Amino acid sequence: MNESGTHQLRVSTPEGIEFSFYLAGPMVRFLAWAIDAAVITAAMIGMNILIGFLGLISADFARAANLLAYFVISISYGIVMEYKFGGKTIGKQLLRLRVLDAQGLQLQFSQIVIRNLLRFVDSLPVFYMVGGLAGLVGSKAQRLGDLAANTIVVTNPALPEPDLEQLMQGKYNSFTEFPHLVARLRQRVSAQMARIALTALLRRDSLNDVARVEVFKSIAASFKAQVEFPPEATEGISDERYVRNCVDVLYQRRAKSN
Repeated sequence: MNESGTHQLRVSTPEGIEFSFYLAGPMVRFLAWAIDAAVITAAMIGMNILIGFLGLISADFARAANLLAYFVISISYGIVMEYKFGGKTIGKQLLRLRVLDAQGLQLQFSQIVIRNLLRFVDSLPVFYMVGGLAGLVGSKAQRLGDLAANTIVVTNPALPEPDLEQLMQGKYNSFTEFPHLVARLRQRVSAQMARIALTALLRRDSLNDVARVEVFKSIAASFKAQVEFPPEATEGISDERYVRNCVDVLYQRRAKSN
């Protein structure tokens, strides 16, 4: 737990990279849910206008359609948003929250489906009392849906943007000679992986020599698995330099093109 009372969770990825997350508490998660509930309500208002015409045919059929529409919209909203935007809904995005796999693995679609299907259980009897109590009791602030899906919700505090020019120290980046591969790298590398690489570079001086070599070896291997640059671009450069080149084209070069 840090000074503000937020629980911190340390996770080691299969690549041997260890990093920390700050678990989101029940209150901030409730506020995010309230925002999402407002979005769902707005969608239902529009849907009710269409369903209202069914009332001219059968009032019972209109009520059944309304219940079905609410179930489909409320469940599909969380599933679609979290899948498309990397574990974030509108409410989570506004409050800087994100759903992650509890072991630091890539979040799977099946996990997103499970945690959202159990949302109705967590919401019982009202205002997410079951989910809130489960989050207070558990060590990882997980509601029942998170426990079943093996997921956690973390908070991402705002961080100042690093001075990328200083980080790269004006060195020549051979990767920029292959813009088609750079574009492919930007497309395939997740925001989480890019942030891990950037964090490793910013903290490299705090690592001992052995850990520094292993960390950058693992991160470089992850980048190489996504895109393979030709030998003329990689010959003679270390894994750390490889990661620096990737971070340069993922962050700095993109910013220049905007």
